Amino acid sequence: MRLLIALLLPWLGFFTIGRPVAGIICLILQLTVIGWIPAAIWAVYSLSQYKTDKKIEQALGKR
Repeated sequence: MRLLIALLLPWLGFFTIGRPVAGIICLILQLTVIGWIPAAIWAVYSLSQYKTDKKIEQALGKR
């Protein structure tokens, strides 16, 4: 679901992963038609990094 949000509304994707400042910057970028594609790519990349960070935290938390 987050991936779909990151593609359609990239700024909202940042708010769902707890990065509101990046979400505001992404919204400003997304307001331009040309900036929509870089904003979506940035949101998808950040989402993948978020998932990786959560997996690492979970693995280290089990020690």
